[in-house]
Amino acid sequence: MHNIIQSCKIGGEFTMGTDDPAIPEDGEMPARPVRISTFLLQKYEVSNRQFAQFVLETGYKTESEQFNWSFCFEGTLSKEVNERITSAVEAVPWWLPVEGSDWFHPNGPDSNILSLGYLNHPVVHVSHNDARTYCEWLGLRLPTEAEFERASGGGQPEGTMFPWGNEIVPDGVYRANLWQGVFPSENTGEDGYLWSSPVDSFGPQNQYGLYNIIGNVWEWVADAWIVRHSKSRVLVDPLFQIQGRVDDPTVERTKKGGSYMCHKSYCYRYRVVSRSHNSADSAAQNLGIRCATSIDD
Repeated sequence: MHNIIQSCKIGGEFTMGTDDPAIPEDGEMPARPVRISTFLLQKYEVSNRQFAQFVLETGYKTESEQFNWSFCFEGTLSKEVNERITSAVEAVPWWLPVEGSDWFHPNGPDSNILSLGYLNHPVVHVSHNDARTYCEWLGLRLPTEAEFERASGGGQPEGTMFPWGNEIVPDGVYRANLWQGVFPSENTGEDGYLWSSPVDSFGPQNQYGLYNIIGNVWEWVADAWIVRHSKSRVLVDPLFQIQGRVDDPTVERTKKGGSYMCHKSYCYRYRVVSRSHNSADSAAQNLGIRCATSIDD
């Protein structure tokens, strides 16, 4: 049994969602009352160093390793790898299926977390199934979507846009790893990073002391994906699952927080209420893990 460390204690009642959605098709509305039992959430995204320990102790193979490919952003790949790729995702052609990409080779098969200096960067190329398995190995679990949103709000007044307030760059200070420039053709890296950043970068983003709760990499949560929500009563510890399909790899699963590839012009999903989804067996270069656990009040 491994204890959760470097965590913060969160709970209480809050308003989840919004009545003024920026992306209505994502199911950001309506604003609805939710009550969360006290829980602990890791302050940091799971790092490559931490995930490597898990792999060394268990021999675990991620789904990307089993499939021998994962999705990478074209701008992170070497010229040699780019030239070998003959297909892309039609709707988002900057996402490329790259053979040999996985958590240890995040920027294609000719990269690795050691040569990149990424030991303290968030682990990526992990599926929902991989994320669940890692958290369970620690004796923990994935946070629910409601827990994550409560944590992201960080004690700010209801309706606050970001964990720290309503200005994305308050007083000219970057508070999160997001895309600057013109997406997807130009990333200026004005926040100090072109791609992922260390899990302890940018300092605490809110009053709960959480780091990179928005930006850097998306984070899996436990819930299956839905876009219709009830506000008829106070929801207590909501967790949406599809009966009989908890382990189904094709079920769409929710992710929160946005990533270094998010820009207001394309992916304005780094707000507190933002949400998105992937199938449970999907993995990508900007999708990682943060673990939680329930505790007594």
